[in-house]
Amino acid sequence: MDFRRAALGSDGSELAKVREVSAVTVSKSFESRRAPEPVGAFPHAKRVGNLLFLSGIGPRVRGSKEIPGVTLDAAGNVLSYEIEKQCRAVFENVRLVLEDAGANWNDIVDVTVFLTNMKKDFPIYNKLYAEHFAGEGKPNPTRTTIQITALPTPIAIELKVIAAVA
Repeated sequence: MDFRRAALGSDGSELAKVREVSAVTVSKSFESRRAPEPVGAFPHAKRVGNLLFLSGIGPRVRGSKEIPGVTLDAAGNVLSYEIEKQCRAVFENVRLVLEDAGANWNDIVDVTVFLTNMKKDFPIYNKLYAEHFAGEGKPNPTRTTIQITALPTPIAIELKVIAAVA
């Protein structure tokens, strides 16, 4: 027996309704006019149902190649960086994307953090993360922190965020 056909009715009339609803609720992309431009062909965020998925957000500054807390040499190599400044810039950029997509900070339910130097940067990042994400009146999301060898631009941190929105 074809269970899908049985569930939809023998003529499949419900299938058109399911497709119509799915087309409306499947996804909507968002571009922030305040956060830094994406470094590739992808939106800042995409909403699917009541979930908002943010693309990887870094500490860059919109309309420029500036990265807060990063000093580069003439060839674009990192001479030094301050993880605290990058963390604060990333958190602000996430906030901007959330707001421009109709969400807010307390809607965050999951965060994946990419660090290029776990041993050096994790203590400072973890302290700042707790100040912004943990405790009463804050989103208290689930979190995963991963060390990676590099990111697409000369940054030391990037966040991937999922928010639940009404």
